[in-house]
Amino acid sequence: MRHLKVLCLLLAFLCCSAIAGPKEDAVQVVERWAKAFTAADVDTIVSLYAPDAVFMGTVSKTIVTTPEDIRKYFQVALLGKRRFVASFVERSVTAVAETAFVVTALDKLVVTTDGNTEEVFGRVTFVVAKRESNWKIISFHRSAMPS
Repeated sequence: MRHLKVLCLLLAFLCCSAIAGPKEDAVQVVERWAKAFTAADVDTIVSLYAPDAVFMGTVSKTIVTTPEDIRKYFQVALLGKRRFVASFVERSVTAVAETAFVVTALDKLVVTTDGNTEEVFGRVTFVVAKRESNWKIISFHRSAMPS
């Protein structure tokens, strides 16, 4: 009987921890984005955006609306001499609908160029929505932290 109770508790724990809700699914997209950004994995970053996503990066001078232009932005930003480690200092998640969330965050980029490292802080907003069976970034904006 004792073994049965332990088995039931273990199964309940495993089932509950394996089931993520929509909010957690949306946040996972943002976490995958940060991991891919740190790895300079342009293909993965671009795959996280919906085909009709709206994008405004830190140095964007226009509103970017095509996957090709999002790719170009990250190729220039990530495949040069600089290396980045991206992390979120603080974040807030707001439900817009059961299938759409706004993730607003303060981020920290550790930027290394020619052996010199500096920390750069910014403000970032992701709108993540479920498209068919996948969660995708549908809107992105990042700006530098004001001094």
